[in-house]
Amino acid sequence: MGFAAMAARPLCSSITLLTRPKRIFAPLASSYSSSPLKTRTLVLYSKPGCCLCDGLKEKLQAAFLLSTPNSLHDVVLEVRDITSNPEWEKAYQYEIPVLAKLLADGSEETLPRISPRLGVEHVQKKIAAALTQ
Repeated sequence: MGFAAMAARPLCSSITLLTRPKRIFAPLASSYSSSPLKTRTLVLYSKPGCCLCDGLKEKLQAAFLLSTPNSLHDVVLEVRDITSNPEWEKAYQYEIPVLAKLLADGSEETLPRISPRLGVEHVQKKIAAALTQ
């Protein structure tokens, strides 16, 4: 799909701003395997009007749609508006966008910053690698 066609499409419903953490992206049903999917969760700390945040959301949306060995179809994305929570705002006001993975115990591990210059395939590979660690 060309860039113009992607730009004309609305963002995936899974990428919306939240004031409270909750899951907003349901994993796709797997047509690749009969086994149930184990979901992985990413948290994106963002705020309205942040062009870097918007750019990362668009890259993530595109990366989630790619069907490759590094597939992210089972990833749940939570987008958190830091302006809605004083703790988030204090922690991330000068750092957004911040991407973190949710660990099994409920804690978060911040992922290394993803360059806005990376192509979608590289973003997908970096996220897939970070989620397997």
